[in-house]
Amino acid sequence: MKVVVLGCSGSGPGPGSPASGYLVEAGGTRLALDLGNGTFGALQRALDPWALDSVAFSHLHPDHCADFSALAVWRRYHPAPPFDPTRNRLPVFAPVEAPERLGAAYAPSAAERAETDLEDVFAFGALGDGCEATVGGAVLRAAAVDHLCEAYALRVEHGGRSLVYSGDTGPCRGLVDLARGADVLLCEASWPHTDDMPTGVHLSGRQAGEHAAAAGVGRLLLTHVPIWTDPDAMLAEAKASFDGPVELVRPDGEYEV
Repeated sequence: MKVVVLGCSGSGPGPGSPASGYLVEAGGTRLALDLGNGTFGALQRALDPWALDSVAFSHLHPDHCADFSALAVWRRYHPAPPFDPTRNRLPVFAPVEAPERLGAAYAPSAAERAETDLEDVFAFGALGDGCEATVGGAVLRAAAVDHLCEAYALRVEHGGRSLVYSGDTGPCRGLVDLARGADVLLCEASWPHTDDMPTGVHLSGRQAGEHAAAAGVGRLLLTHVPIWTDPDAMLAEAKASFDGPVELVRPDGEYEV
């Protein structure tokens, strides 16, 4: 199993990276975790979009889902699809409001929304705390985390290996429990650690390391560093609180799980 970083810039795209998006290859199964601003172009460098088996969204802030509209256009209007996309709808696992929220982003006017139902080419499934789904040869699990909206950490398991993606979250037990014993934790590190950090929004580099240590993961990959945050500071904080291997991901990087 491996993860390909489509984008890793926190809170929006930066000059060298799209926003959040990750392609997980688990045997013959290919699953996208989030599709933030600019990630659909990166996806096309890594994979024929028709070969995608599913998409899972940690939450519905634009930096994690904005390029779903580009995927919708691809599946609805490509002039030469290799199969009928209305008969082979792409599974989408996301918070319960996803069909309405993503439909509004795709068709912003009331008149257009009235005539647009993205379920012609997508099959939406609502995530929930503790839910589990099978995607091809992989298992997808979700746990509610602490963010400004409905949000989930996601775990992908295949062939005895496991990857956990934090999505966006403040410190929470749900992430630790989901990541317990995982081979890799792909975790956000959004700001320096201070005594007056807001709660229920993001993790510091130190907190990312603390969550990795508490969960006993094998390896920590840091992501979602905003352009205004020093990535080297996030790396140093995480290394100070987690004894295992720690690395900052890079755009288009491939990481074995």
